[in-house]
Parts: sequence; structure tokens; C-alpha cells
Amino acid sequence: MKTFLLSSLFCLLSCTLLAQDITLELIKDGFISPIDLQNVGDERLFVAEKGGRIKILNPDGSVNPILFLDITSLVSTGGEQGLLGLAFHPDYANNGHYFVNYTKTNGNTRVARFTTDPNDPNTTLPNSELKIIEYDQPYSNHNGGGIAFGPDGYLYIAAGDGGSSGDPENRAQNTSVLLGKLLRLDIDTPAPPNNYSIPSDNPFAGSTTHAQEIWAYGLRNPWRFSFDSITGDIWIGDVGQGDVEEIDRAQSSEGGLNYGWRCYEGSQTYNTSGCPSASELTFPFAEYSSSSSTSNCSITGGIVYRGGTFADLYGLYFYADVCSGLIGSVNNDGDIIEYGTFNNSWVSFGVDNYEELYIVALGGSIYKIIGEHIVNVSEFDSTNNIMMTPNPASESVHFITESGTFSSIEIVDSKGSVVLSEENINASEKNISLTSLSEGIYLAKITAENGNFSIKKLIIQ
Repeated sequence: MKTFLLSSLFCLLSCTLLAQDITLELIKDGFISPIDLQNVGDERLFVAEKGGRIKILNPDGSVNPILFLDITSLVSTGGEQGLLGLAFHPDYANNGHYFVNYTKTNGNTRVARFTTDPNDPNTTLPNSELKIIEYDQPYSNHNGGGIAFGPDGYLYIAAGDGGSSGDPENRAQNTSVLLGKLLRLDIDTPAPPNNYSIPSDNPFAGSTTHAQEIWAYGLRNPWRFSFDSITGDIWIGDVGQGDVEEIDRAQSSEGGLNYGWRCYEGSQTYNTSGCPSASELTFPFAEYSSSSSTSNCSITGGIVYRGGTFADLYGLYFYADVCSGLIGSVNNDGDIIEYGTFNNSWVSFGVDNYEELYIVALGGSIYKIIGEHIVNVSEFDSTNNIMMTPNPASESVHFITESGTFSSIEIVDSKGSVVLSEENINASEKNISLTSLSEGIYLAKITAENGNFSIKKLIIQ
């Protein structure tokens, strides 16, 4: 939405978080167990499927017939296994490198680098896989799977505790193994025989008794984590054992934190035998119940919304639940806002190149999350005396202002395309026919003769 997604102007706005609701707008369905959604700074969205394929979703809603990547022959897909994570190198535009996290046919985890074909940005070079790191998985569940580059340029990898139930070998607290951890690697300066090196400020860098790759530990199954694109804070959604779903937050510089599993499940005692003092642990920033009295079961960690469209969503961290379909958010005070349950198994979030927010359903669909309060970057006058009626609309919509005249009106769909445009209006009211448009959520950009403009949400039904 290049014409008006002006994220940089948020510093000029005073956005009050009101009682909110969200709308989910279907962008595309028909994927086969989609598991991750990423972008590379252009209009494309990359959809990773659990079976080992990555597909490109274009802004017009089409999916490229040729796969971006197909490693189905390398991937085990039973239960929680599969192609589980995708991350593009910060300098992808120049080096074409991207990284995937998958479980091999023997069930163990591999994180590998692939290279995009320099002659075709929509395909991957054959035989370009480079192993970064591998580690054993004693059970088929709790593989973690998320990978992301931090603001420091290092690659972070979420590793689950190895599976079974209750972390029977206490791996999450054992800093000599990689399971139950968040790992941090420098993949730009490899130290042979490894294709990575250890950042000097990793908490156990140089140790002969602790795994030097560890950045944080005491995690059960950190399926999805992300970095706030403004503050750099890391947010982790850690799946609980059976009663508590955990949301952790830390500054990106805070290494060596122990999030407490299996000593604690969230803030509740679980198994404190041989555990450190609670004062040495980092407890959740927020949590919610997944006990048997609820329909919740497993958190999908999300993303802090930093898009430029919805004032009511700005700065909120979004999460979801796989079983209940719950979608919620957390504000800076750790307060949870629940938007209700939706009839889907949510497995991931993603953003486009404008940082607008999407959510991924394991059943095959990609949705865009729509807020209620459109950012009004600029108004006709201090009274904002613009009427747009009716709304919702069907046949037509009528614009009226008592302050000056309109210069132009644009109707933009959820993919950022201008679908209707009226120029050189030079009048204080204008009626626009909507008969050519499908039902859905649109944005109306109304520009005055003096160049000021307003943005309003328009629902067509």
C-alpha cells in the first residue's frame, strides 16, 4: 500500500489503544499444511509448507506454479516434524541466501542454507544446500522450529526440549546440550569445520563445559519467536505442558536468561528438584491458561504489529492458540487482550514488506489481520468533518465535507491495489459506484485540494 502506509509518521501521532476488535480477511487458501510466512522486502510472500515445499504468493493472489524450494525427499513429516522454519539473510538482496529449519528423515533437526538462483529470483539454485547445524531429537515432538535473524545480524534458532512429556531428562536446564534452548550463531564468519562461529558475547562463549551456541535456556517448545522491528526486543511463545501457555519478552542484549522449564510451567511450579532459586529465573511477561477447563492447548508465538495502517493494533504483540483458534495480543504492560476464537488451527504469523500482519492456518489458508481504527495521517481541518455514507456499503458510497473541497478519492483493496479512483473532483461531495467491487474490506484515501488527506475503512457487503 505504497500510497499511504506511512509508518514513519507514527512518531507524529498520539495513538490511544481503545477497546478493539479485529477482522480476518482471507488472502489465499489451498496451501498444504502451511507452516511459516516470510517476505524479502518486495511484494512477494513466501509460504513454507510442512511437507518440505516453499511457494511464492504474489500480490495479485496468484501462486507461482514453479516451487521456490522442494526438499520433500529430505524431510520427515510425522506429527510435529517437517519443514518448520524459514528466514532470509539480512543481505539477501545481494547474496541470495536463506535458511530453513527442518527435521530430517531420521527425525533429527537440521538448519541449512540455500541460495536463490541469481538468474531467477523465484527459484533456488539446485544442489545449493549448505548444512549449518544439526542436533539429535530423542523424540518426535517438541522440535521447536522457528528461526530468525536478530537486529545484531546473528541467526537465532528455537530448539525444543527434545519431546516426550515433562522433559524426562531435564534437557532444558542442561546447558551442555542444545535442546530446550534459543541458539545464536554467526553464519557470516564460519569457523571450520563448522559453517558458523560463536558470537563473542554469547553467554557461554569459550566454555568447554557448556554449549557455546546457547543464548537462552529453560524453554519447553518455543515454536515461534520474533524480534520487535522497532525496539529489537525478542518475544517467545513457549508451549506449556498442560496448564499454562507462556509469553516471554527480553531485550535483544539480554543473553543467558533461564526461562525456568522444567522447574516451572509458566509461573506455576512443575518440578523443582535440583532447580536453581526462583530469583535466578526469568518468569513470563504474560501467560494464559490451557488447562482441561479450557479449549486452549498450544501457543503460537507471533509478532509486534508495526504496520502503518491500524492505530489500534500498533505496538501490540499478537499470539494465537492452535486448538481453540484464540487470537490475542499483549500490550507493553503485559495485559492480554482476547479477540475471540476463530475456527482455525493457527500455526504462524508473518508480515509483508509494509509490516502489515498475517496469520497462517494449518488447514491451508493465509489471512490478513485488519484493525478497526485507520491511521488518519492528516485531516481536512481540526474538526475532521468528513462523512462517508453508508458504511457498510453495497451499491455506492457518498463522501461529503463541509470544509473545502475534494481533489481525489482512491479506493484501495487489502493487497494495496487502487481499484477505484476519481481525480479532479473539485467539489464538496462525491458519489462513487461500488458495483464493480467484490465484498470485503477496503481503504478510502480522500485528498483535499490543499494536499491534505484522510484514510477511512470502507466495508463493502
